[in-house]
Formats: sequence, structure tokens, C-alpha cells
Amino acid sequence: MTPYMSLTIHYITADWTLQSKCLETRYIPQNHTANVLAEALQFALADWELDERKMACITTDNGANIVAAIRNLGWPWLNCFGHNLHLAVSHGLDSDKDRTTRAMELCSNLVNTFNLSWLKKRDLRKAQTETNVPQHNLVLDVATRWGTKHKMIERVLEQLPAIRRVLVVDRKYGHLNPTCQDVSVLESINAAMKPVADFTDVLSGEKYVTVSSVKPVLELLKGELLSPDDTALTANIKANMCRVLKEKYSPPEIQNLLTKATILDPRYRGTMEDAEVLDDVKEKLLQELLDMNEEEGKGECASGENCVEAAGGNEGSEFGPPASKKKRLCDLLQHRRNLLASHQTQASVPKRVQADVELTRFLQEEPVHASSDPLMWWRDNHRRFPLVAKLAQKYMCICATSTSSERLFSTAGNIVTPVRSCLKPHKVNMLVFLSWNLPNN
Repeated sequence: MTPYMSLTIHYITADWTLQSKCLETRYIPQNHTANVLAEALQFALADWELDERKMACITTDNGANIVAAIRNLGWPWLNCFGHNLHLAVSHGLDSDKDRTTRAMELCSNLVNTFNLSWLKKRDLRKAQTETNVPQHNLVLDVATRWGTKHKMIERVLEQLPAIRRVLVVDRKYGHLNPTCQDVSVLESINAAMKPVADFTDVLSGEKYVTVSSVKPVLELLKGELLSPDDTALTANIKANMCRVLKEKYSPPEIQNLLTKATILDPRYRGTMEDAEVLDDVKEKLLQELLDMNEEEGKGECASGENCVEAAGGNEGSEFGPPASKKKRLCDLLQHRRNLLASHQTQASVPKRVQADVELTRFLQEEPVHASSDPLMWWRDNHRRFPLVAKLAQKYMCICATSTSSERLFSTAGNIVTPVRSCLKPHKVNMLVFLSWNLPNN
């Protein structure tokens, strides 16, 4: 395997659209130690002129080397949901290792036998027609792809009548014909994996928000996984899966990040948290808002007004056409009205109180329907909650999985960063970092 590391960036545009771009796929021939990976990540950010202080989160798998690298860098980190699910399934099968190992090996041997022989494929097609089962190919489990274990078992169980018909007359491969005990074990494994199979694809999307749904999905999984009709083997597998998933998301910093994202999602708001946790996270969000406002204030001009606007600046600006020299009376009056309102607000209401009132008002609204797009809700309502919207843009772009990078190569992370560094015009088309808080200076 050639040693590459792929980096994908996620961000939200000014019209509240989630975007993702693969920045690079970097060749790293050295041993992938924590120091080497940390240096490679820093070089990548430097090459793209990205300020790591503006990073919202970096999502990777649970590899010890990449996790140690990010810990050394002090970056906010989220472990990949898909990788966590894959580990949960793998550990779940350890409930009765002798029986599950034999069943999984039998499945793999069956699939390889039919997939590697065109004669077997031909016989299977004929048997599928005779037994009236779907004309589907068998699926092989891939160690690096979560979900393939379930797909392999489910497909073997579906095609079992056709498989038996082919193997019953084949002396060489007749020993691969599953016994009743093998089928029982496979059915128990399939029953344990089926409730989690749909969530793999749901939280692997790039065009919609995923991070805020991790906590609700985990709660749903706990309810879906528990069933009084389960066999003993199925119940043990499910219990192990729940335990692993709970452990993977137990670190306080990960819980804090997921809670913030869930609260800022209009579909959930504070409904997932009890009062004590909600108050604690609310306080952290308020402090974060104050820090963001303070940082933004440093970029303002000495007069207190913003410098060149990105969408249409001063005359001669490279960001837009020259401003009209002729001013209308209504423009002058509105400008003065805005200035007076701004000064009155700043003088009478402290920033913390403003942020507190706005966040409280946001949390008190009824959650929108679960099928709603949270980004479209924020697009329509960001003017009502201008301060909270800044936090929403920061956290809504975080990806719950590192699928984007792993689709290309292996040990990669998704750098998720609402960048506010000034981009050179010729780089805009390459990076598309024109997010909601592109600086005006």
C-alpha cells in the first residue's frame, strides 16, 4: 500500500450551503509516527496559508498515530463515526468468538469461491432462476469498509437456496454448504447488525449536516438495538456494540463538541440535554461568542467601521465594482440611523447580555421537523439570531466521518475549518474558502 494522506476541507458558504473540497493527497514515505504526521499536517496548512487557530475540528479514524499527532498539535478532534461503528461491530462479534469466527470464515470462503470462478457464477445464475431468488452477486467483506460484514452476511442468507443447489452436487466444495447451526449464527449476527446498517450511510454524507445528528443517532441506536425477541447471541453482540460506541464518544471534549453542535441545530436545540448540562454548554457557547466578537473587533478600522466589503468595496477595490458616488437622501438617513442604533446598543447593553438573550431566545423556540434542512433554516433565520448564527456556521460544517478522505486513500483526516484568513484572488477558485466570515480587510 502506497503511504498517502489525504486532506479534505468542509465549509459553509455565504448562502448556507455545505461544501467540501479535497485539498491534497500528500505522499508520506517516512514511518507514520505521530511526529511525522503532525509535521505533515502543519506543512499542509502552511502550504494552503491556513491559520490553524481558525480550525473548528479535524475528523479522523482512531489510529493511534494520527490521534497522537493531533493531540500533540492541540487541535480539536472528532473520531470517525463509521470507524467507531466498524470497531463496535468487530468487538460485538467477540461475544462468542468460536461460533462467530467460523460463520464469518465460512461466508468469506463461499463468496470467494463463487466470485473467483466464472463456472460457479454461471451455475449460481441458473440456480437463482430455478429457486426464484433475486439475481444478485455475492458481496465480499472488506476489512477497511465498515458495513460490508453485514452486506456479505445478508446477501449470503438471501442467496442461500441457490447456493445450496449449486454446492449439493459439487463434491469439491460441498463442505462449504452451511449447516443449520451456521445459518442460525449468521441470522443472529445479521439481526444484531441490521439496526445499525442504515446509519452508516446516513452519517457519511458531505452535502448535509451530520455532526449534530451523532448524539441523537447514538440514543436511537440504544433503543433500536435492545429487543426482547433477540437470541442470546444477538443480545450479546448488541450489548458489546453499545458498550464500544459509548466508550468511543465518552471523552469530555468530544461530548462537549457534539453537545454544542446538537444545541445549535434547529431540529434538536436543547431537547437532547438535561437542564444542568444545557446550562453548562450554554455558558461555554456564550464565552465562545464573546471571544469571536473580540477577535473580529481587532480586524476593524480605527474609525470603528469595517474596511473594504468583500461583496462590493471602495472605489478601485479588486473585490467588486466601484461604489456609486451619488448618495440618495434615504441612504444617508438610513446610514445615520444604523450608526445611532449601533452606538445605543453598545452603550446600553453589554455584549454578553446581548449574546445571552439571543441564545436563550433561540433555545426557547420549538424544534423544527426532523426532515428539515438545518442549513436552510439558518439561511432564512440568521438575521434573527446574528450572533448564534456565527457559532452555527462554525459547528455545522464539521463532518461526522472521514469518508471523504478515506474514499481516496487511507489514514486521512478531514480538516474542518471556517477559515477567516485573507485569500488571494487567484486562490479562491482552488479553495473556495469564501465562508460567512471572510474578513473585510
